Amino acid sequence: FSLGDARRPLHETAVLVEDIVHTQLINLLQQAAEVSQMRGARVISAEDLLFLMRKDKKKLQRLLKYMFFRDYKSKIVKGIEEDDLLEDKFNSSNTNKRQKLAQDFLNSIDQTGELLAIFEDDEIDDVKQERMERAERQTRTMDSVQYAEFCESRQLSFSKKASKFRDWLDCSSMEIKPNAVAMEILAYLAYETVAQLVDLALLVKQDMTPKAGDPFSHALSATFIQYHNSTESTSVKTSLDSPENTPPPTPTPPASAGQQHLGKTPSGALGNGGIGQDSTKSKQRKRKKSTAACGMEAQSDAIQPSHIREAIRRYGHKIGPLSPFTSAYRRNGMTFLAC
Repeated sequence: FSLGDARRPLHETAVLVEDIVHTQLINLLQQAAEVSQMRGARVISAEDLLFLMRKDKKKLQRLLKYMFFRDYKSKIVKGIEEDDLLEDKFNSSNTNKRQKLAQDFLNSIDQTGELLAIFEDDEIDDVKQERMERAERQTRTMDSVQYAEFCESRQLSFSKKASKFRDWLDCSSMEIKPNAVAMEILAYLAYETVAQLVDLALLVKQDMTPKAGDPFSHALSATFIQYHNSTESTSVKTSLDSPENTPPPTPTPPASAGQQHLGKTPSGALGNGGIGQDSTKSKQRKRKKSTAACGMEAQSDAIQPSHIREAIRRYGHKIGPLSPFTSAYRRNGMTFLAC
């Protein structure tokens, strides 16, 4: 919700996103363990994850900023004054713990100077900027209660319950286990994976929404149609030339519920006793059905599982509309979203 989905995200979408994030992190851990073995280490550390992310400089830069602010936060908690923090940022002799670790490691593997240049790059992160603008647009119509709920949602992360997160990744069964800093990075990458899934799914959703006067509105991915028809669609037209087939189907209440909600129910349809006998029960049924209809309408704008699947399909292709967002690190067919 805080990343751009509807207020009540679909449960099926959340389950699919969780499965993707879990699969990606398990694969990332396995490859980090292999890197750790190659360098003769006994634990998975930040260096191993930085090595896996070395080819995607934009996402590596985002991680380095996160590590810097983690140090910044830890010093705030310890009561360091703000002036000293600013001096630490520009004083190489007092470099922050996590930042120094990253800088020393990247210096050891950087032969061209491209990786070390990331520390001095102050360009605006377009992805982060887009997320901030999207959050601003979401809050324009919120009242104070809704805004407080939205702010609370934005504070959620995988790092707040580190022990549960470690159990979720089943780290205890691994021969080479991640250390504390590596777990911080994994929690960050888990959050970034969810964020990027939402980013890409919103692009797909926008792409699938027909636009008036668009001559290409009939052009639709065959894969999207396949996922759409097999998992969700029950009332979509079969004609591919119809622009109405492009967006996800809006769930609609049964015809009887609609008639009852509009007050068009025939008197004889209320039961053998007519209107007077079971009027209370019929009113309860009306309320339940109308409430269900409202809930379905509220979820019509939510990200659908088909949007997530289509985003993953496009993301995995080297050529296509999402190719600029595609991971630079590939191995055994696995395309990572966060690195």
